[in-house]
Amino acid sequence: MQSLPNSRKAITPMWVINRVVVYTFLALVTIAVLYPLIYVIAAAFSPGRSIASMNILPFADGLTLDHFVHLFTNTAYPRWFLNTFIVALSTSASTVFIASLGAYVFSRFRFFFKKSLMMSLLILQIFPSFVGMVAIYVILYRIGGLNTLWGLVLVYVAGNIPFNTWLVKSYMDTIPKSLDEAARIDGASHFRIYTQIVLPIAKPILVFLSVTSFTGPWMDFIFPRLIGLQNDNTTLAMGLFSFVTDRRNEYTIFAAGALLIAIPFVVFFVVTQKMLVTSLGTAAVKE
Repeated sequence: MQSLPNSRKAITPMWVINRVVVYTFLALVTIAVLYPLIYVIAAAFSPGRSIASMNILPFADGLTLDHFVHLFTNTAYPRWFLNTFIVALSTSASTVFIASLGAYVFSRFRFFFKKSLMMSLLILQIFPSFVGMVAIYVILYRIGGLNTLWGLVLVYVAGNIPFNTWLVKSYMDTIPKSLDEAARIDGASHFRIYTQIVLPIAKPILVFLSVTSFTGPWMDFIFPRLIGLQNDNTTLAMGLFSFVTDRRNEYTIFAAGALLIAIPFVVFFVVTQKMLVTSLGTAAVKE
């Protein structure tokens, strides 16, 4: 039997060169990806206001908390944060409820125009949201939704329903209907089956849907600007944009505000991570 070659003899100059090239390439890619993030974090704690006064090396100018103090004492940042949180949370909750309820109807019931309605939802998702901006503005103007948070939530929820209904419906199709039939024999209503049987099993897709529905409104700038949010209804994206306009160059304050935006995402991920992993591991049901 031929003996295996010694690991030391396998190390050749060409092998070393390949390793050096690979590691160098990976290091450069890592620096290119992480440097902008580190630079923004450094800007949030750097003295001064303008980006031109910052050192190219992160944290080379020292550390300060003046920008965070300025945000909470001299600006309406807490109000912007609260408005954005209300819009994102309302959008997420409404999207999960409406999309899951519609998906349950499409998955469990047979009725006329079922396929036509499903195709309509799919066709609506094909067109980008920018196509309907004029119509959205006119509709909100007619119902008094301009410069209101509920009008912004209405826009987001309407845009989330088509694709997310398809997404949740596809997941609910994998849940055995024998569970529904067993519950119906015991006298359970359709709404009870939906809330106590289908939704717990569909928890993984609902958690994913709640996260994606929350992140969209949290970072959006286009639609808040479209419906004219201002004064007490300003969101984070619009408020932070005011620091880096042509007339103002307060990049470090902008960086401090942008850094605080990440806090809800970190908290939400830490809270839902274990539940999502547990749900994915226990959601498998055999017919």
